[in-house]
Amino acid sequence: MSFIEDIECLIWRVCMLRTGDEYRESIRDGREVWIDGEKVTDVPSHPAFKPIVDIRARIYDMAHEEAHQEAMSYVDEATGERNCIGFKLPHTQADWQAKRQAIKRIMYDVGAVVTRVGDETAGEMWSLYDGSDMLNKVDPRFGANIERHIQRVLETDTFHVSANTDPKGDRSKRPQDQDPDMLLHAVKETDEGIIVRGAKYETAAAYANQAFVKPTIANWGDQELSDYALGFICPMNAPGLKHICRSGFAGRGSAEDYPLSNRADEIDTLLVFDNVLIPWEDVLFYQHTKAATFIRGTLHRYSALAFVERIQHIADLMIGTALHNVRQTGLDSQQAVREKIAQLICYREGIDAHLTAAIAMAEPSPNGLLMPNQSFLYTGRVHACSQLPAMMHIARELCGGQICVTPSAADFANPDTQPWLEKFYSVNERWSSGDRRRLLAFGRDLLNSDYAGHKVTFQLFAQSPPFAHLNTVYNNFDFEGPLSFVKKAAGLSDRVMD
Repeated sequence: MSFIEDIECLIWRVCMLRTGDEYRESIRDGREVWIDGEKVTDVPSHPAFKPIVDIRARIYDMAHEEAHQEAMSYVDEATGERNCIGFKLPHTQADWQAKRQAIKRIMYDVGAVVTRVGDETAGEMWSLYDGSDMLNKVDPRFGANIERHIQRVLETDTFHVSANTDPKGDRSKRPQDQDPDMLLHAVKETDEGIIVRGAKYETAAAYANQAFVKPTIANWGDQELSDYALGFICPMNAPGLKHICRSGFAGRGSAEDYPLSNRADEIDTLLVFDNVLIPWEDVLFYQHTKAATFIRGTLHRYSALAFVERIQHIADLMIGTALHNVRQTGLDSQQAVREKIAQLICYREGIDAHLTAAIAMAEPSPNGLLMPNQSFLYTGRVHACSQLPAMMHIARELCGGQICVTPSAADFANPDTQPWLEKFYSVNERWSSGDRRRLLAFGRDLLNSDYAGHKVTFQLFAQSPPFAHLNTVYNNFDFEGPLSFVKKAAGLSDRVMD
């Protein structure tokens, strides 16, 4: 019986769906977290983390509600228990379509686009499973570890994230020729496991349960073995693990003026591994550079779909914000305005077309899952990420200069200034000054704020930098057709195809 059949036919424990409160309690586990010079004593209630923790808790609770349950969960055939749709192993096109619908359901319910909530990183473990034959050649334990962790996420509804970006240091030098801790590495082997030192950046680590930690080095030279070639699962309260977080956007201005900043900021963390023990059962690969390179090259074969799906919903927010504005001000019938709206539509529909085609042309993975068509998926990612800054600028143009000059909500409520603002911000009988202010504040936060700038950079680099996106497109495109076409059209000899 294959592993996939084991997953579906043999249940090691009763599957479950967490509630929001169960999730909150799970991260009250003694983890060491700092933000803005303060040590955090309770992550779920801290002002910087509470908004995004509440969103993650809301996602858990949605799966229990009648209105959302069918979209957010599925019934396991073997147990009759409900499980998270995002973690379901993909076998059919319907599985992928259900995952897309669940993402849409979440984004529309919370009124924002959130990226790191678990489903987009679960796919990286499926990529590891596809490479288990190679990893088992290094150590047969690794394949078993991967299987067990995939099963564990399915069973426990664990909030699982993924860390792979190092502080980097001087990249003109080898890690060994500078402070070796600049890149995460193993410093010692013990009977219990490996001891690791170094650091990684990870979005959502401070409020997640565990992370899949992996290397970023792409060029190993002629090294066959390296202590930097390691991947493992680490609980976020592991002894010796420190979370040093960037400042949050929540609290920078009122929620009325910055609704996205105060609702959906996904806090990023510098994870410092200060001699952290990783038990052997949590090590997924170690030392073998060819295995690490293979994993890096296939890491996003599933997770890129969920990632790009998020950008489609950012496009929806831009279209909706811009169109509301031009309709408010009576400009929606102008040809020049419609042309710019159409550019946003083409961007949005281009993303959707790539994802739809990737599912329609999906292909079997090496170990029996159904993976999105890799060429369509990765070209869709390039389209979505590379064009996002230009599309945001078009949306700014359509929203006009008022998104950067409108007074705060406090002035709209102040009796001394309210009459003037009501006069100048009431557009017509359908659009009151209050609705006009709310739309402009939303557009400012979506397109102009610190939160907006952070979002652009995050989407650009979150799954690897642009050059790596393009290299992945190159590596996954089928050149046979164009080469054969030109060979015949130009009358080339057979030798040119060797």
